[in-house]
Amino acid sequence: MLNIVAIITAKPGMRSQVLEAFNANVPAVLAEDGCIEYGAVIDAPDMGPFQTKLGEDAFAVIEKWESKDALMAHAVAPHMKEYGKKTKDWVADKKIYMLNGA
Repeated sequence: MLNIVAIITAKPGMRSQVLEAFNANVPAVLAEDGCIEYGAVIDAPDMGPFQTKLGEDAFAVIEKWESKDALMAHAVAPHMKEYGKKTKDWVADKKIYMLNGA
């Protein structure tokens, strides 16, 4: 199983638009073979001084995939290509971490 954490930083003031497009795409991703988990998360409010915040323009995507093959198929799925085209002008930065259990 692969665990993916993607940090998406929208251009200032564009996070809600990116999240709207992201959330519209979630059902198609969850229907993909090998997708175990896929969803966006934002900073929890009022968690105290020890919290490192993503910030008001960023969100994280938490994903779990059964295999590398499933993840690679996801990356080139038509709905992902469409999502990328739709949001490319709204996104300032993207970091994708591919992780195994320790």
